[in-house]
Amino acid sequence: MSVPLLKIGAVLSTMAMVTNWMSQTLPALVGLNGTAVSRAGTSERITLFQSPDEGWQVYTSAQAPDGKCLCTAVIPVQGTCSRDLRSRQLRQLMEKVQNISQSMEVLDLRTYRDLQYVRNTESLMKGLDSRLKVATESQKSLNAKSFQELKDKMTELLPLIPVLDQYKADTRTIVQLKEEVRNLSGSLLAIQEEMGAYDYEELQQRVMVLEARLHACMQKLGCGKLTGVSNPITIRASGSRFGSWMTDTMAPSADSRVWYMDGYYKGRRVLEFRTLNDFVTGQNFVQHLLPHPWAGTGHVVFNGSLYYNKYQSNVAVKYHFRSRSILVQRSLSGAGYNNTFPYSWGGFSDIDFMVDENGLWAVYTTNQNAGNIVVSRVDPHTLEVLRSWDTGYPKRSAGEAFMICGTLYVTNSHLAGAKIYFAYYTNTSSYEYTDIPFHNQYSHISMLDYNPRERVLYTWNNGHQVLYNVTLFHVIKTSGFFHVVLG
Repeated sequence: MSVPLLKIGAVLSTMAMVTNWMSQTLPALVGLNGTAVSRAGTSERITLFQSPDEGWQVYTSAQAPDGKCLCTAVIPVQGTCSRDLRSRQLRQLMEKVQNISQSMEVLDLRTYRDLQYVRNTESLMKGLDSRLKVATESQKSLNAKSFQELKDKMTELLPLIPVLDQYKADTRTIVQLKEEVRNLSGSLLAIQEEMGAYDYEELQQRVMVLEARLHACMQKLGCGKLTGVSNPITIRASGSRFGSWMTDTMAPSADSRVWYMDGYYKGRRVLEFRTLNDFVTGQNFVQHLLPHPWAGTGHVVFNGSLYYNKYQSNVAVKYHFRSRSILVQRSLSGAGYNNTFPYSWGGFSDIDFMVDENGLWAVYTTNQNAGNIVVSRVDPHTLEVLRSWDTGYPKRSAGEAFMICGTLYVTNSHLAGAKIYFAYYTNTSSYEYTDIPFHNQYSHISMLDYNPRERVLYTWNNGHQVLYNVTLFHVIKTSGFFHVVLG
C-alpha cells in the first residue's frame, strides 16, 4: 500500500509546485500584475499602437521661441496594441500558458477522483495484508477456503491496477508540462529583455499627455491642403458590397458612437454602436428604423442627426437620433436623383452629403450644370442652400468625393488604381488637377467621407469598413517667418 500512495503523493506535489510557479511567476512575466512590456522613448517622436486595428502613427511636436505650436501628426484610430509583433508573440505565449493551465486542471480533477478510489480500497488492502501475515505465520491454517478468500480479495483490488497505470502516464505528462513551462519562461524573459519593462500606468500617462498636446497643436493649426493619404486601416469586414458607416463629426471626444447603414437604396435600418470596439465585435448596438428609405451612400451624421437623401427624390432629410424623428426635409432644387447623375459606380449616388471644418455640404448635379458637380453650403437647421459652386468636373467621371477645409477632392475612379485627381477650392472658386495616390485595397469604393473631428477618411470598400489618415499642408507665419507644417 505504501508504494502506490507514495507515487500519488509525488504526483500531487509536482502538480502543486508547477501550479504555484505558474500563478506567481507568469503574471509578472507577461504584464498581468500591472507591469506592461513596451519600449519607451525619450524624445517626443514616438510610435505607439493602441488598437486592434491600428493606432497612433508617428507624431512630432515642438514649440517655437515665441510660443507658437508646430507639429507633424497623422491622426489615430483609437484602441490597443494588437498589431505590434511582440504583442502577438506575447499573446501566443499566453495562449500556450492557458492550454497548460487547462491540462493541469484536468490532471488535478482526475488525480482527485482516483485518489478517492484508492482511499476506498485502503480497507481492502489492510484486510488482505492481515490475512497474508496470518498465512505466513501459520501455514497450517491454510486451506482451500482460505485461498479462495485471498483470491476474492485480490480480485477486488484488480481495478486499482489501471488507476496506478494512469498515475504513471500522468507523471510523464507533468514532466512534459514542466518542460513546456520552462521553455515558455525562457521565451517570455527574452521578449521582456528585448522590449524593456515599464510601469503601464506611467507609460499610459505619457501617452495621454502627448495625445493632448498633439490634439491642441492640431486645433491651432486649423485648415490645410491635402498632400497625402495613409495606407488603409481595415476596421471590419461586414455587410454587402455597398454601404456607409460613420461617426458624428461634431460630437465631443468622449462620444465614440458608430453608425452603420448597409446597402445603397430602399434601406431604412440604421445600427448605432456604442463604441468603435463594439462596432468591430458587432455588439452593444441599437436599431433606428427611418420613416423614409434612403438612396445612395452619401449619408452623414452631424451634431446628433443623420442627413440623407430620400429614395426616389431629391429631398434632403434630417433625422434626429435621440427623438427618433424627422426634424426637417427639403428638396434640393434641380438636383438629379434616381441614378440620373451618380458617381461612376452608380448606386443611386446622385446626392452626397459631407461635413468638414466649415460645416454641412451637399454635392450633386443639375441639368442646368450639364452634369458637372455642384457643391452647395447647406444650413444644417433648415437644409436651405446658402451658396453653390459649379466645379466644372463631370460627376459621372468621379469615383467618389469628399470635403476638407472648404475644398472638394474628387477621385478619378472607384476601382483599383484610383487616385485623388481633382480639387476645387470654394474660397477662391478655382480648381486644379492633383495626383494624390491612395491604396484602394479591396478594389470597389462606394463611400468616401472625411471626418473633421478625427481628420480621417471613412470608406466602405467592397464590404470592408476602412479608414485612411490624411496629411495636410499648413503654412504658419510667426514673427515675420513662415513655417511649413504637415499635420
